[in-house]
Amino acid sequence: MKLNYIKYGDYYLPNLILSKKENKPINKYGLLKLNYLKQYKKTLYQKLLIKERLNEYLFLVSNNALEKFEFLMKQLINNDTTITEELKQKNSLLWTQKMNSLKSIAEEIIIKEVIYGDIDD
Repeated sequence: MKLNYIKYGDYYLPNLILSKKENKPINKYGLLKLNYLKQYKKTLYQKLLIKERLNEYLFLVSNNALEKFEFLMKQLINNDTTITEELKQKNSLLWTQKMNSLKSIAEEIIIKEVIYGDIDD
């Protein structure tokens, strides 16, 4: 792979562009990981970009995060005995509030472990 360089001030920086080979869809967790890599893990970001594996990496992070989210939601719902179908029928607003609370908890865990964690790097 031939690299082209662009001069910014006194420095020559590589002009890195993703190839159009295979674009796999990434969800919000993949986009969050991309932003994290660009800001805090620049070396890993550039390495993945040069090897043309960035999209594949983000796709794997997206799938991993989604699987963990679904697993956590099931666990949290099973552990909370107040969330029932009866509650959903009688007081749907309270049921929605509790479900949103559990969703926030699960997303916070996913973001800390998968997005900001260096476990999969």
